[in-house]
Amino acid sequence: MTNRRPLRSRHRATYRHGDLRRALVDAGIALARQGGPNAVVLREATRRAGVVPNAAYRHFRSRDELLQAVRDAALAALAVTMENELAAVRRDDDAADYARASLRAIGAAYLRFAQTEPGLFRTAFATGPAPGEGHRVIAGTSGLGPFELLGAALDRLVASGVLPSDRRPAAEYLAWSAVHGLAMLVLDGPLRRMTDPERESVAARLLTMVEKGI
Repeated sequence: MTNRRPLRSRHRATYRHGDLRRALVDAGIALARQGGPNAVVLREATRRAGVVPNAAYRHFRSRDELLQAVRDAALAALAVTMENELAAVRRDDDAADYARASLRAIGAAYLRFAQTEPGLFRTAFATGPAPGEGHRVIAGTSGLGPFELLGAALDRLVASGVLPSDRRPAAEYLAWSAVHGLAMLVLDGPLRRMTDPERESVAARLLTMVEKGI
């Protein structure tokens, strides 16, 4: 189940000094959950926060700035989902088995987040800086973001001898493209009518393909 702690909203009729920005982001998160990135509108966020629109401009000069803050929160939530999946992987396995299981955990968490939080998932990958770009640090509790968690899993494959070092450069983009493609096909494409067992079977086969094909 997706861990929603980083996104917990605080419902109040009024806000103490310093709370308004958080209230606006919480409202934006709720809008994203309901309708994805297109639903994140500054005027509606201010209405839900219980303030006049002009009050929001001290924190967000435009709708795009609010969307970016919500996008950052969605990416952080995805990172936490990945961390939770990684925490369940047995560390007493040998290094190669643990490395393989870690990579699969990253992919499984990504697909689960897309299914359980479709609005936030779409928002997380709305227009914005590419992974590693910009000044923001999008991270979970470990201090790593989703892209960095994937990179760390691939580094473990190299360290354990599963992945040759000459195949490591840019491997994140190969793995990410494959898993993200399936997530989008299931959410918005021709695979959206799959049953749960069918989707789980395809996901398992995809993760095996990624592990063996990188």
